[in-house]
Amino acid sequence: MADFTAQLRPATLETYAAFWRSIFEVFGDDPSGPFQEEPAPIAELDRSLGLWEGDRVVATAGIYSLEMTVPGGVVPCAGVTWITVSPTHRRQGVLTSIMRRQLTDLHEQQREPVAGLWAAEYPIYGHYGYAPATWRGGLSGSSARLAVRKDVEAGKGRVTLVTEDEYRPAAVALYDAIRREVPGSMARDDRWWDRTLRDPKEDRNGYTARRYVLHTEPDGEVTGYAAYRVKSSWTDSSEPDSTLSIEDVRAVTTPAYAALWQYLLSIDLVRHVRYPMAADDDPVRHLLADARSLHSSPVDALWLRLVDVDRALEARRYPAPIDLVLEVRDRFCPWNEGRWRLTGHPSGARCRRTDRDPDLVVDVEALAAAYLGGVSLATLLAAGRVEEVSPGAITLAATAFGWPVSPWCAEEF
Repeated sequence: MADFTAQLRPATLETYAAFWRSIFEVFGDDPSGPFQEEPAPIAELDRSLGLWEGDRVVATAGIYSLEMTVPGGVVPCAGVTWITVSPTHRRQGVLTSIMRRQLTDLHEQQREPVAGLWAAEYPIYGHYGYAPATWRGGLSGSSARLAVRKDVEAGKGRVTLVTEDEYRPAAVALYDAIRREVPGSMARDDRWWDRTLRDPKEDRNGYTARRYVLHTEPDGEVTGYAAYRVKSSWTDSSEPDSTLSIEDVRAVTTPAYAALWQYLLSIDLVRHVRYPMAADDDPVRHLLADARSLHSSPVDALWLRLVDVDRALEARRYPAPIDLVLEVRDRFCPWNEGRWRLTGHPSGARCRRTDRDPDLVVDVEALAAAYLGGVSLATLLAAGRVEEVSPGAITLAATAFGWPVSPWCAEEF
């Protein structure tokens, strides 16, 4: 295959419109929205890559500069986005050139030690060391069977419908506190909140404009929020048959969380409830009187890639002490190949090269999958992605890489 690395160059303000149109073409859509002629505020053109053939853009890529929560801390994360290759240039090495250029630049510039993306197709990105590290639950159910248990304490606060202007400052403060406890969550500045709250009518797919609610304690403290939409529908016999689509539910106390769900599950005329971006193990299941009534269709969400194994493993914390040698296999990023001694505990970690014999042999994809604590290294051992050399090493590693809060990323990019 050809190497296109040297031909890749960033888009500019002058070439942005053509660059952007080419993305829509590959995804089989017509350009829409307000940012067709000039980039959105979150766009970083200096971190974009394009392959031009004359005036035509035949491949695109980009990176957002993000901050991601990891077990016990936060880490800069390169949010890989805008990945397209024109059908005229498939299977010629273009995507490989893009992936190599991005990862090599990140490594040589010592920027983000971790990269993340949302995969349009599952089989592609494992070739480049990415692996799914968070899952979305795809929750759904019939409102007739969904109800919060009667013994759940919902507190003395109240749930109130509010405007976006009332919702935003309260949600910003709560989100920033909550996201620091949930691995996989991304920080949001004003630009990202603008993006999150955009609500163009053409993107609603028959649903209402977004509705916002806050949960407020008797003393005025806001302890939870939710956002949702409703699609109105009626049966042929004039019975209500509407669908509630929940976009976000977060709270800092259990009573506030329960009160928000009591509200959501009692909205008039709703017969179907869906929460597609819920965490795979969202606690709502344990609030319900009939947990079997809530159906889950989990699917991969955020994929991760450890750009620099040592810096990435040092950035997170380990709930149980670990002192093991990992022999890392990484065909795509040779600087990660070799043996690394990882020592870690709840307050810090250190990862350095070593000549010691390995305790575990692990693919870099397996490390990425386990990085946020959502996939057990023992499970990956059973799948042949990890090899145990020292007896008992997998138990120590799986315990240390675990985390009490399951990872979740609701920030699609």
